[in-house]
Amino acid sequence: MSAQSTPSELRKRSPSSSPSGRSQKDRSLDSTRQLKPSYRPNNALRMTAIRVVVAGLLGFFGLRAAQKWGRSEVPDAYALCSPEGKIFTVDEANPEVECMVIHGSHFSDVGSLADIRLRWTAIPVRFIQSGAVVVPGISDSHVHILEYGATIQLPLEGPKSVKETVQVVRNYILSDPDVRHNKSTFVEGWGWDHTQWLLEQWPTSEDLENDPVVRGRPIVLQSKDGHAIWVSKKILDDIEFIPEEIEGGTIFRDSNGNPTGVFMDSAQSLVNAPEPTHDQMEKRFGLAVRDAHKVGLTALHDAGFNPRSLAFFKKQAEEDKLPIRVYGMTYFNESAEYWGNSVEKVIGAGNNRLSARSVKIFADGALRSGGAALYEPYSDNPETRGFLRIDPELLNKVIPRFLRDGWQVNVHAIGDRANGVVLDAFEAALKDANKDMARFGDLGIIASIQPTHAISDMWFGEDRLGPERVKGLYAFRSIIDHGGRIALGSDFPVEDMNPLAGFYAAITRLSPDGKSPHGPGGWFPEQRMTRQEALKGMTLDPAYASFSDDQLGTITPGKRADYVVLSKDIMTIPAGKLLETKVLATVIDGRPVYGKI
Repeated sequence: MSAQSTPSELRKRSPSSSPSGRSQKDRSLDSTRQLKPSYRPNNALRMTAIRVVVAGLLGFFGLRAAQKWGRSEVPDAYALCSPEGKIFTVDEANPEVECMVIHGSHFSDVGSLADIRLRWTAIPVRFIQSGAVVVPGISDSHVHILEYGATIQLPLEGPKSVKETVQVVRNYILSDPDVRHNKSTFVEGWGWDHTQWLLEQWPTSEDLENDPVVRGRPIVLQSKDGHAIWVSKKILDDIEFIPEEIEGGTIFRDSNGNPTGVFMDSAQSLVNAPEPTHDQMEKRFGLAVRDAHKVGLTALHDAGFNPRSLAFFKKQAEEDKLPIRVYGMTYFNESAEYWGNSVEKVIGAGNNRLSARSVKIFADGALRSGGAALYEPYSDNPETRGFLRIDPELLNKVIPRFLRDGWQVNVHAIGDRANGVVLDAFEAALKDANKDMARFGDLGIIASIQPTHAISDMWFGEDRLGPERVKGLYAFRSIIDHGGRIALGSDFPVEDMNPLAGFYAAITRLSPDGKSPHGPGGWFPEQRMTRQEALKGMTLDPAYASFSDDQLGTITPGKRADYVVLSKDIMTIPAGKLLETKVLATVIDGRPVYGKI
């Protein structure tokens, strides 16, 4: 696989058994046993069944105009139906159905309206609006939850110059009296992107000092891709020691060798930002969940827990305060001690809302900031090939060790050199682990990709890599055709949180306004995914990647009743209409967390 064919991370499942240790068949049987007598399949005489069908068909007209249910109004059991039979289950055995039955927190049945009325009595039936569709709960396989909440405070994406970006910071300071009147208040923002400025240049601490309102304040501003930070002179002065070099990172310097205020990749660790309080994390989490529910997300794979955020999410689970499913990857600090044999894994905590059984390792940086590790120099900067953030020897030690200790291993790898090093390490780990296959099950590599990165990076990809290497950038079709499994994500707040933006990018390889460097047919259109593959990539495949495919990812009896109602049929409407689609309801465990049913 080429460098750029895996744009964000390679993921490897370790144990093949589900967290619960129960098969899908067992879960389905349990679900049936839990049903109250009045909800059991109807075994009455055929003539009685005919009368039930007639009543159901009459109910079609009466219930369409019925008042919709909010979270507190949903009955314990109900049927939801589509007038056009547009419930997309992502279950190969039954891909499209007319109705589904929800009992408690699980799906209990699927089928036609006639079949559901034959099998079920005493449950209400609701219909989605004409033209709408139902899909399984949508997962984002690569996010940064608390960081997203922080960006709401001071978003920096959009300005077209350094000066405009500083003006945004200035306006934020002036808008908040507490910040304005206290120059010691820490200011944090996210999203600046020097590649989108009219004059593409790296910012400096002096750019911040040039504004009298901004001057003298402790300010840390994260880049759009999360791989660089831009800090103020106050922050620079507070760093006790800045080494000449740092492995796996870059300290930007001026012609005199003085730090300019930008730290890339591993060098970011030199900057000491204050830890957020529990109340701040709770606020950030609430903002992220609010927006996630609005766009139909029911599960989030957080690609970077640290000890503090992991403790926060564990506490939320213990207090039953997780309104969305969270699968966490705990960050591995290559300069710290190995912890895989001492940290306890979290599996299905908080009523199956939280799992943290995965490790996140960085192999290199990002293409946008020039940190992706390449075999050959960058075409637009021949002096560098990027860099590895971790020594290959250490990578070859920790990957098999984490696998043996039962952890899933996720590795961020962008450049072709980084991908080669990572795949070599996985291959070696598999070879050593063959004796454990019977116990661990089949270990496979999952490509976690972000389609919206493709349509962001397509505008500068060829400049960075040249006309030949760029052909391997975000090569979705090549991964699939070689038997790879893909889990789709957004990397929010780096890109748009809306999963339909990723769906659109995956099947079109066009910008939202229908453009690409190769014209309206799409950027390397031969690498497009089909709509079926894209839907699977944001439902079943992320569930597989998080060891929860026995409970999530499809609308199948026995699985958790997570689903989304969309205003348009995303499987058939023209691609140009996809981004007009609205989320009508987001449902977790059978109850709406957004909208009504």
